[in-house]
This record gives sequence, structure tokens and C-alpha cells, in this order.
Amino acid sequence: MAVSDDVSESAPSQVTVRDMYLADLDAVMGIEAHSFPTPWSRNAFQTELLENTFAIYLVLDFHGRVVSYGGMWIILDEAHITNVAVHPDYRGHHLGQKMMEGLMDRARALNVRRMTLEVRRGNSVAQNLYNKLGFVQLGVRRNYYTDTREDAFIMWKDPL
Repeated sequence: MAVSDDVSESAPSQVTVRDMYLADLDAVMGIEAHSFPTPWSRNAFQTELLENTFAIYLVLDFHGRVVSYGGMWIILDEAHITNVAVHPDYRGHHLGQKMMEGLMDRARALNVRRMTLEVRRGNSVAQNLYNKLGFVQLGVRRNYYTDTREDAFIMWKDPL
């Protein structure tokens, strides 16, 4: 049985959303390296976890293994999604949706009223997920991604 088949059979009941800890960074860095052309550094994540009072980072834990992570900044009554990724071996099982729902639930618990994010123009899978969750495209950031100069769509969910 493949690893991803195991997730399909037990998800979402055995996949839990929890806070990200420094001890999770090896797993997070692996996911990051497999997910983005220009991954964040370990130091960037450490700074987010230890110094950024606006930051909240969560992971999806499947039988003790971090299979996804996501982060956001809470500023006043808005949440800005900084990043969301799922380990390649676990994609296609609605874990990105589960992570986004975890972030939205945490934001609501903190009285956040609206949420925003940027998504690559070419990332139709993520765009479809965000649309499914009620986000709408309200703008474009030209040449937003420095690695490829790709545009980003600005998406909002308001009210959250």
C-alpha cells in the first residue's frame, strides 16, 4: 500500500491540525524544498515562530509525521496567508483544504473578519481550492514572484 493510499483510507480522522513547533522544521523544510522553486530558509521559519508576534503556523500531523503546513499573519481583523504546502507524497487527498480550514478556524477564533492571500497565476489547483473555500480574485500583483517574475492573483475571503 502506498503512503498516499494510507492517507485516503484514514483521512481526515487521523490527520490532526496543530501548532507548528521548532521540532517540526526538518519536516517543514523538506515539504518546502519539494513545493517551491525558491523555498524559505530555516532561519525564516525560526524567525516567524520565535519573533513574529503576528504569525501563526500550523501543521497537519498524520501518525506523527508532518505532511502539510501553513502560516498566516494576523493584523487587526485581517489574516494574510503566507504559505501553504502539502508533501508531494500526500497531495490529492484534500489535505490542502484541511490546512486552509484549520487556518480559517484559528483566524475566526481570533475574531478575524477577512482573509487574503496571493497565488501564482499558473497554480490552477490552488486557485480552485481557494475558490471552493469562498475566496475571490480581486487583483493582480505583476511580477510578484522574484524567482520567475510570475504574476500573483490577490484573493480575498470577506467575510471570513
